[in-house]
Amino acid sequence: MKINFNFLKKENLPANRQGGAAMLISVVFFIFISLAIVSGLVSPTVRDFKNSTVNLNSKKSYFLSESGIEDATYRIVKNKTIGSSETITLDSNTVTTTITSVSGSIKQISSEIISGGNAPIYNRKNSATLTSSAGTSFNYGVQVGQGGVYLSSGTINGNVYANGPIMVDDSNNNAITGTAISANSPALTSDQSNGAGTPAYNIVFGNANSAQDIAQSFQVSTDQNPFNKIRLYIKKVGSPSDATIKIVNDSNGLPGNTVFATGTLLASSVTISYGWLDITFDSNPLLDINTTYWITVNASSSSSKYYTIGASNGGYPNGLGKIGQVGGTWNSTTPSGLDYFFSIYLGGVNGSIIGDNVNNQLHIGTVSGTAQAHTVNYVTATGNIYCVFGTGNNKSCTSQADPTYIAYPISDANITQWQADALAGGISNGNYSVGGAGATLGPKKIVGDLSVSDSGVLTVSGTLWVTGNINLSGNGTIQLASSYGTNDGVLVVDGTVSVSGGGHATGSGIAGSYIMMLTNDSSENAVKIVGGAGAVIVYAPNGTIEIGGGASLKEATGYKVKIEGRSSITYESGLANSNFSSGPSGSWTVGGWGETQ
Repeated sequence: MKINFNFLKKENLPANRQGGAAMLISVVFFIFISLAIVSGLVSPTVRDFKNSTVNLNSKKSYFLSESGIEDATYRIVKNKTIGSSETITLDSNTVTTTITSVSGSIKQISSEIISGGNAPIYNRKNSATLTSSAGTSFNYGVQVGQGGVYLSSGTINGNVYANGPIMVDDSNNNAITGTAISANSPALTSDQSNGAGTPAYNIVFGNANSAQDIAQSFQVSTDQNPFNKIRLYIKKVGSPSDATIKIVNDSNGLPGNTVFATGTLLASSVTISYGWLDITFDSNPLLDINTTYWITVNASSSSSKYYTIGASNGGYPNGLGKIGQVGGTWNSTTPSGLDYFFSIYLGGVNGSIIGDNVNNQLHIGTVSGTAQAHTVNYVTATGNIYCVFGTGNNKSCTSQADPTYIAYPISDANITQWQADALAGGISNGNYSVGGAGATLGPKKIVGDLSVSDSGVLTVSGTLWVTGNINLSGNGTIQLASSYGTNDGVLVVDGTVSVSGGGHATGSGIAGSYIMMLTNDSSENAVKIVGGAGAVIVYAPNGTIEIGGGASLKEATGYKVKIEGRSSITYESGLANSNFSSGPSGSWTVGGWGETQ
């Protein structure tokens, strides 16, 4: 049907309606123009709304991904339970956070939206890197000072880092199932010295009278560098025999009988004119500061073949020269108060890993395990052998810089803090014994010994400081209270630690919780574990840790460590982030944080 609009024409309308038609036509045109204007205004608004929605969903995705990173970081830093991946759901969107352990000290965290809402369309991905920070972190199954590691019968399941020698007897199928590193000590320095130029006095020794031997006392200025060598300013008459030189203790102002190191004065290296002669020793002990030691020179007796050493009057303030006989009487020099020309050198001791040179074999590595030291002898390693000198090994030396000295993971300030934490809980005077009835204790300072035996259980509810010794035996147990959770606890001991007869020490019972028994004792018996042990860290920076009788523990750090009796140390990676419930603790720092997509 065709509609005829001719009726709207002015000439077809009655005269009285022609004005209304004109008005209607104007209204129609106005409506069309208005619609065009409104459409032009609405389109940008709709477009801006769409862009705002995109931006909002993108930000939702970013902040949800960021929340995943923050949650994982918080859990790791606070040592909370966390798996290899975690999910968070917010506003119908789900983010998955993945935690990857790059190494024992580095964790990589990535977080990404995987489902829900519109966020996946505008996916934002974040990542962060966490690095273990300074604090109390145990990064090795065994960390040892200059005293070294002696593995005669047992296994170390983990890496070993020693600032001294690593000695392994392979006759008992011993193993280090990881990397073994023996570091060089700090650089050689002259710590004590007397004498320069022409000596004012010439002291004869090794002749046929009571002045057969000489001795010089001294003190060192640091206990951080091992004793290395001495130098003497001497000459000879005729052809005397070699002389024996020892470093011994002080006994009431005279040389004692405790020998710390032994060396030889080679007569062939001495001439008829004065000169400095180096003497090296069979061991490199750490000597204590503010402690007097003696150099003794034990020579043969002959009226025609003897030595002469230069001396000065009062030239050295930290010691004194003597003349006499080793094992006999010591007298003052003539004139009295003389000091011999000598120098004491500390540091500069090369690291070494030495296997059984009879069986010519040492097993120390996993596929990735290596042996690294300045000198490596009689070693069979799965990984590379990095050394300067080597013999009897299953492969030749690969050149690499010598490993260097590393410090202990716990400082004196840490120990002082833990002692203060214990003292805050009060003092228990006298020996404290726990038997079958059990007990709960801590924080507390015990002025005396602590003994746990007869299947007794001591539950540690706070840091303990024992001024005497700790004796754990007879199936006794020392455990952390459940309130420790995944945290670790500390027992600070001034005396020795002894674990035997099925004694057991453990954390709170939750994975990642350990108990540390730390002793300041500097003796050969600082820590002795025969059987038993558990989720325990033993720490004796100044003394010897002896492990035997099939004992098993998690980590050992000490001046010297001896493992025998088919015992084992099994390192766990969680020790790289030991969080003690009081005092300083290991932690993690953010090494990098940013958006990756």
